[in-house]
Amino acid sequence: MAIFAIVGATGVVGTKMIERLAESELKVDKLYLMASARSAGKKIKFRDIEIEVEELNENSFDKDIDYALFSAGGSTSLEFAPIAEKNGVIVIDNSSAWRMDPEIDLIVPECNKPTLQRKIIANPNCSTIQSVVPLRPLHDAFGLSHITYTTYQAVSGSGKGGIDDLLNGQEGIEPKKYPHPIYNNVLPHIDVFLENGYTKEEMKMVNETKKILSLDDSVGISATCVRVPVLNSHSVEIDVEFKKETTVEEIREVLKNAPGVILVDNVQENEYPMPINATGIDEVLVGRIRRDISRPNGFHIWCVADNIRKGAASNAVQIAEMIEASK
Repeated sequence: MAIFAIVGATGVVGTKMIERLAESELKVDKLYLMASARSAGKKIKFRDIEIEVEELNENSFDKDIDYALFSAGGSTSLEFAPIAEKNGVIVIDNSSAWRMDPEIDLIVPECNKPTLQRKIIANPNCSTIQSVVPLRPLHDAFGLSHITYTTYQAVSGSGKGGIDDLLNGQEGIEPKKYPHPIYNNVLPHIDVFLENGYTKEEMKMVNETKKILSLDDSVGISATCVRVPVLNSHSVEIDVEFKKETTVEEIREVLKNAPGVILVDNVQENEYPMPINATGIDEVLVGRIRRDISRPNGFHIWCVADNIRKGAASNAVQIAEMIEASK
């Protein structure tokens, strides 16, 4: 039995964490729900009971809590995760605050395991998660030489504000979350622009991929991240080069047996991964696998996943499941 807390319990990801934890086989002895003062007092159902949301404060982790799943933003994580850690809590944090700290594990359960050098574990960026799930077994089989990502990211990745901008945009209402309308539009802009011309989101994918897969600087990685007018589930085009020679058939065979992957690759019947098929499941859908006709040993792979489930909530719960299973 374990005692859990969810921080940011009333947000888009937080509510999905509650749902995903309820679906899991984890034996949850007690669950605390924490959020800001404005959400305190709300009641949310978990399994067969209603739980009242309490205000997060510096005394919230004085209780006997085993795991705290954080999804309340980077500043909240930086302030409260060390407090929880000091009280013996294993923190699984969905923000970007701790991801590149060398002492902090950055974990995708299909790809790597936590060392628990510290009791704070970082959940990677949603697009990174779905990309490394198929890349891990391919790297093990053929060795990665170069990766170029192009993402097509749903508005739910921006929380309620992004969803509202898309839905309200259909009525001609000006956007509040994005700098331009997202309805009937595409924005080659996610997060802030950096001095190198890339966005912070793009550099997250570059740096997090290297850390999760333990890649050295000989493996070149680049990314272009794009917001598209889709409600949920991100799509990523992975342009990859391998060190070993391989074939489309061998790649498919590896992915057929890869944990967390569903192969959907029958273009003759118009079967390929799409957001409407990925929404609501934890697996990463992979397809449109083809050889790059412009260079040797280059391939293109299309992957789609539910960014709120696998890209956030489910990955966090799976980390807790992995730790519990190892006891």
